[in-house]
Amino acid sequence: MSKKNVLIIENLNKTYSSNNSSKVDALNDFNLQVKEGEIFGLLGPNGAGKSTFINILAGTVIKTSGKVEIWGFNLDRNPRQAKASIGIVPQEVNVDPFFNPRDLLDLQAGLYGVKKKDRITDTILKMVSLEGQANTYTRRLSGGMKRRLMVAKALVHQPPIVILDEPTAGVDVELRKNLWDNVKNLKKNGVTTILTTHYLNEAEEVCDRIGILDKGKMVALDTTKNLISKIQTKIINFQLTKHIEIEDNFLNSTRIISNKENLLSLSYEKSKLNFDQIISFIKSKNVDIIDISTDDGNLEDVFLKLTNH
Repeated sequence: MSKKNVLIIENLNKTYSSNNSSKVDALNDFNLQVKEGEIFGLLGPNGAGKSTFINILAGTVIKTSGKVEIWGFNLDRNPRQAKASIGIVPQEVNVDPFFNPRDLLDLQAGLYGVKKKDRITDTILKMVSLEGQANTYTRRLSGGMKRRLMVAKALVHQPPIVILDEPTAGVDVELRKNLWDNVKNLKKNGVTTILTTHYLNEAEEVCDRIGILDKGKMVALDTTKNLISKIQTKIINFQLTKHIEIEDNFLNSTRIISNKENLLSLSYEKSKLNFDQIISFIKSKNVDIIDISTDDGNLEDVFLKLTNH
């Protein structure tokens, strides 16, 4: 049974007008559907439109046109229910220094109308590993603890969709692991997570699907595996019994990356050449192959190609 779409974006546009009357399209016919329980990564260079998209969902930026539906609620017709269906963790850490985490979460839950008997404050504090600091003034918390508290604030009303805006920017390895563990646990409970990140290796490891946004347009949208498979350049690393002299393009589309002593690295276009042809050519040089390793590319290669960086 296929899971329902919990976020539906159709032909979303946002145009900003500057002082000199020129217009800037932050989002241009942006379309997206995210399914229940999915971990979706939205990537893009600075200025691509990621923050504009998140701010529209949060209700802090008014879209120019298009349809936004969150958990079945239309953002225009049912803005209150739509916004209550998401929990947003912003990039900026913003917590009151005179509250402790427990009181801060209780206050946040109250703002969402969560009754005292329905609040899960202690459960959330344990989830983000802050149960030991539950009664400590937030001004005494470390930067990493404050970041975890921001995640906790987004969960007080148990939203079915959580949005993380650059959640691991400037945080240590331990906090990153804690955060991704929490995201995976939320997925097990059917919670949908949408995240933006500059750490492509993290997106590659965590996300079920990835969209790449550039200049307000979605230039790619697929599973991580399928996106990577679209990269045509493949790298092969050889360990040989001796050094051999070869030049670029010794076979169609080949390029020498390095050739030192008995270690040879080269790249080739998968559409123009196959692996066996390269092996046969190397062996024709009267040399034996001790070891071979390959690199099919990664998400960074896809990102750089599609955004022309």
